[in-house]
Amino acid sequence: MTELRDKAEALRRLHAGPRVLVLANAWDAASARLIEAAGAPAIASSSAGVAFALGYPDGQRIARAEMLDMIRRIARVVRVPVSADVEAGYGTTAQAAAETARGVVAAGAVGMNLEDADEGRLLPLEVQVERVRAARAAGESAGVPLVINARTDVFGTDDFPSAQRPAEAVRRANAYLAAGADCAFVPFVTDRDLIGRLAREIKGPLNVLATPDSPPVAELEGLGVRRVSVGGGLARAAYGRARRVAIEIQEKGTFESLREGTISYAEMQRLLGS
Repeated sequence: MTELRDKAEALRRLHAGPRVLVLANAWDAASARLIEAAGAPAIASSSAGVAFALGYPDGQRIARAEMLDMIRRIARVVRVPVSADVEAGYGTTAQAAAETARGVVAAGAVGMNLEDADEGRLLPLEVQVERVRAARAAGESAGVPLVINARTDVFGTDDFPSAQRPAEAVRRANAYLAAGADCAFVPFVTDRDLIGRLAREIKGPLNVLATPDSPPVAELEGLGVRRVSVGGGLARAAYGRARRVAIEIQEKGTFESLREGTISYAEMQRLLGS
């Protein structure tokens, strides 16, 4: 467990700077190796990307065991710390969150996302606080101080009117940080003023979800963001490219799209250890 403890502390330090932590989320072992080879200091998985790869829609439709199996495959092929997106922990109880946290450590990851919504509705704040505490305690008991990225879906649900969402996101994020989370993840925000407010009022590192509508990394860093991730965006971009190639083959009977940015067979062999 010494190696995992060291990786957990390394991942925790990355949230403290000096630069913003930028994560291009992997969805399988090969994508993780590609991201690591591009110079990433850590790997985060994408729950949506993993679900898509295994034939499921996003939204905790995949079984915990299947998700953790992919996390294990990702952790096996990279040297950098791995943070696992394990959705809402595959159950709404503190016990479920703890079991998932133990599974994350067993899979070789040293960080985890934990969402506060289930079936499109936010969990009561006190319930999520206990789940964060349980995940923290489970990691410590397993000998690994998991880096918990506590996600609030205030901006992704209809539980609060738009005007109340910023204050509620701050309230929840700060409660989760006080309960033992290391970072607060507030997705679905791209407005610069709102991001700046969240960064000022949340008492810990802020993670935002980057999309084509988001400010660039340098600007997000200037606003006070400490972690930027792309979620399932990279996987969907890859699938979009695969669709373009497939359409060309079916409609034109040509293969020119296979030239554009394609990684060679030899390079993939090298990346994966042959």
